[in-house]
Amino acid sequence: MEVAILFGSFALLLILRVPIGISLGMSSLVAILTSGVVQPTYLAQGLVTGADSFPLMAVPFFVLAGELMATGGISRRLLNIADAFLGRKYGGLALVTVVACMFFAAISGSGPATVAAIGGLTIPSMLKQGYDKNFSSAMTAAAGSIGVIIPPSIPMVMYCVATGASVGALFMAGFLPGILIGVSLCLYSSFYCKKHGYINKDAAPFSWGNVGYALKDGVWALLVPVIILGGIYGGIFTPTEAAAVAVAYGLVVGLFVYRDLKLKDLYRIFASAALTTATILIILGTATTFGRILTLERVPMLIADFFESVTDSRIVLLMLINILLLIVGCFMETNAAIIILAPIFLPIVEAMGVDAVHFGVIMVVNLAIGFVTPPLGVNLFVACNVANAKLEEICKGILPILGVMIVDLLLITYVEPLSTFLPALLGY
Repeated sequence: MEVAILFGSFALLLILRVPIGISLGMSSLVAILTSGVVQPTYLAQGLVTGADSFPLMAVPFFVLAGELMATGGISRRLLNIADAFLGRKYGGLALVTVVACMFFAAISGSGPATVAAIGGLTIPSMLKQGYDKNFSSAMTAAAGSIGVIIPPSIPMVMYCVATGASVGALFMAGFLPGILIGVSLCLYSSFYCKKHGYINKDAAPFSWGNVGYALKDGVWALLVPVIILGGIYGGIFTPTEAAAVAVAYGLVVGLFVYRDLKLKDLYRIFASAALTTATILIILGTATTFGRILTLERVPMLIADFFESVTDSRIVLLMLINILLLIVGCFMETNAAIIILAPIFLPIVEAMGVDAVHFGVIMVVNLAIGFVTPPLGVNLFVACNVANAKLEEICKGILPILGVMIVDLLLITYVEPLSTFLPALLGY
């Protein structure tokens, strides 16, 4: 009965468009008051203990670092480097968008931030060059989802907080899957743009001189992922410390090297980062309580029993979980879904011999696809704002791209070395 009240009130609040963090908290409180098993202070305890984690300190720093680097000229220089290599090819601007999103993914840790930083520069250029609005916006939204797959990644930190997995191992595991998705999107862009004759005739022809100039101008931007990830895997600092280093680096480069970042911008940047962080932490705290109530009601055991009754095949089990996560990604915010579902599914898949880090990648990729699936596809809404387009227009362009990403998901799910090879190589 309490489970029905919990999910019923949660669904009603979502329909009423109450923010996800508030919906999780209010539905948890309703279930607590109805059951009488625990006191209302249980919700307050969940808010505190859910956020009481050292790895979580990385989240505000990575959010702030992404904001600083988007404003400080780093994203623009990454774009220029990609343009120097790919600008004159068929679909050059689309290819540049995907590659720039992959680079920025190694800085920001956020899908929507990647779409805003790169799409704000490339979508207007694509529209000016005659690309159709559906494809331009949809491809940028899809490429932005790589922001949570290639490390650093805020959802990966959340998964590790929920399950106790190694942040460093999961970060390293995201590289090859992120590159696979990026290459797949590039191949689809080339095919689509060649078919429609999209080529940037105004772009400078490829030359090593142009490449050299772009690399020289963007060397400080290229050093960001080297410093962050090299520092983590070189044992110089932890992922949390790496996030703080990224903030300091972004400030110094933006203010004193590129000088695109102005002192007057700092208040807006810090305020925006604080708002984003507060939203994430509220979701985390309320989702923790929501998940604990599910545990009290033995929902994880019921789900495990259901899967065991349906199949004893690892292949079928992972397929069912993928389908469920794709559906969840359409309706639930990524971090909330991870905090609630990761502790439920991980014991089930581990019993089938699935590695915790590999499953973390599967889960993050599934929910990254949720960034571009309506009705809650956050990347789609960001792209809509940038392109001044309607959601239904972008949805037409996203369908074939979703097909490409789902094929990638299946490869990542069933070719385990894509996730486990690099962590094993580094001894995780």
